[in-house]
Amino acid sequence: MKIQFFGRWMYNHSGFATGTSMSILQRFWLLKKRYSTNCCRLRNLTFWKEAGEGETVKGKQLSLRTVLIMLVVAVVGASLLMTDVLINHAVGNNILEEQEGKGQTFAKLIAKEERVIAGLEANDAASVQEYAERVRETSGLLFVVVMDMNAVRYSHPDESLIGERFIGEDEGPALNGETYSSVAEGTLSQSLRSFAPVYSRDGEQIGAVAVGDSIESIDELLSDNHGIILTSSLFGLTIGITGAVLIAAYVRRILHGQEPRNIARTFEERNRMLQSVREGIIAVDQEGVVTLVNESGRRLLEGAGLDQDPVGIKAVDFLPETGLHRVLETGEAELDEELRLERMTLLINRVPLTVGEEVVGAISTFRDKTEINALAEQLTGVKVYSEALRAQSHEMKNKLHVILGMLHTEAYEELQDYIHELTELESPATHTALKQFADPVLSGFMHGKLSYTREKQVQMEVVCPSVIPAPVDPQMNHHLITIAGNLIDNAVEAVQQQETRMIRVMFRIKEKELLLEVGDNGSGLSEEDQEKLFMKGYSTKGADRGYGLYLVWSTVQDCSGTISIDTLREHGTTVIVTLPYESQEEKR
Repeated sequence: MKIQFFGRWMYNHSGFATGTSMSILQRFWLLKKRYSTNCCRLRNLTFWKEAGEGETVKGKQLSLRTVLIMLVVAVVGASLLMTDVLINHAVGNNILEEQEGKGQTFAKLIAKEERVIAGLEANDAASVQEYAERVRETSGLLFVVVMDMNAVRYSHPDESLIGERFIGEDEGPALNGETYSSVAEGTLSQSLRSFAPVYSRDGEQIGAVAVGDSIESIDELLSDNHGIILTSSLFGLTIGITGAVLIAAYVRRILHGQEPRNIARTFEERNRMLQSVREGIIAVDQEGVVTLVNESGRRLLEGAGLDQDPVGIKAVDFLPETGLHRVLETGEAELDEELRLERMTLLINRVPLTVGEEVVGAISTFRDKTEINALAEQLTGVKVYSEALRAQSHEMKNKLHVILGMLHTEAYEELQDYIHELTELESPATHTALKQFADPVLSGFMHGKLSYTREKQVQMEVVCPSVIPAPVDPQMNHHLITIAGNLIDNAVEAVQQQETRMIRVMFRIKEKELLLEVGDNGSGLSEEDQEKLFMKGYSTKGADRGYGLYLVWSTVQDCSGTISIDTLREHGTTVIVTLPYESQEEKR
């Protein structure tokens, strides 16, 4: 066998290190093969197919918990496997280097021993053999061989081989004065050999020493160390699996037991719901940055002249009037607030988003107040009409009962007087005033209010100095019904504690304005009540009140009108409303 030297180690022509090195490389090759196989298996494992949503692996969907455990175990396993390979390689090299250094140290010490030098000079193999065997038995080496410059043995564990030439073909450099280690197979077995030259007292090389350690003993050391490393790796893998299970459980808990596909589906459903509602929606995060605006919100904002995309911008920079920053600071909801923009007025609600006790964001819903006002005014008109009809029906039913009773008793003269009294119930001025309304809707409304006040035992006087022509905009009728209806209702309630209950309502056209006055002979208003009179929800009559006068004020503001109050304690209150009014006669 021909040996080639590469650095400190020798390799044969097969490309593998001989002896122990071959054993180590074989181990590495086997581990590498297993690692490559496992990697291929991991690469071939498919969690989802690309065909579409809800695909399965072998007909069964993998849960997030399973996927997380598999991924974590795969990563931990691959990491530990690579670590095992690298550590085993490093430990193997360290052991071999340690054995190499140990062998060279023994070889150098033996080469400097006087008995070895003297035995070589005197050609006394017996003394050299005795010393070499004692050293071998004490150190546990496989062999200690002393040779002369012709590579003839002076010592050997097998005494029959003393005097024969050294076998291994790796002693050449030692006979040329070098100290080194190599792996080769001799008469005993494959071994790790360390060589050192032997010099005479005159400094002339007279031979060499070769000490060897069995490859099997080195393999045992490597196996012991590899067993420890493998045990540690298995322990690490166990911890990794446990950690994977705990991580999967934690992720599942924070996802409330939902799978990612279910979360994605729920998110899509919620998103479509947000986009489908007619109300505008704006959501901000904890920093006040806009994170969501639905389609209706974008449409309303564009209608108000705000064309910029607000997503990613702080709400206070985009539209300071939104008030969302205030909700984030206070954590309190703000409901049914008005937001007046350049082109429209929005009715807006602001609500904080809380997780536990922490405010993590805020959401605002808003809608064009014009639409809400139109609906509210329609409902108000219907309510007024129904109340008027109910009052008239109730009043007429009572009168008919009286008439029926008189007929049964044959009190014809009293019946005649009673009917005459009914026909003269309305004052001539009020009767004339009701004929001044050109619009039948407004006229019918005032007749209904007269019936309502009579039912409440309140005397209402209606004054119209001139004809009130029909308005060009039909919405104006709804505005007038809202304003006049709520003011009359409020006046009726104000006089309930008076002995004589009187209300005076006046309509008057002045140039292009309509003047409406509603007065009562109630107890009047204090200064505090006057300041809060038109505030939403404020009332001196108890809870769940205070919306009628607020609606009056809002309607007047929407019509660009004015409203004022003239009140005197114990002498009553008069509310004066002025509205821009364009009649159909002026249009002609």
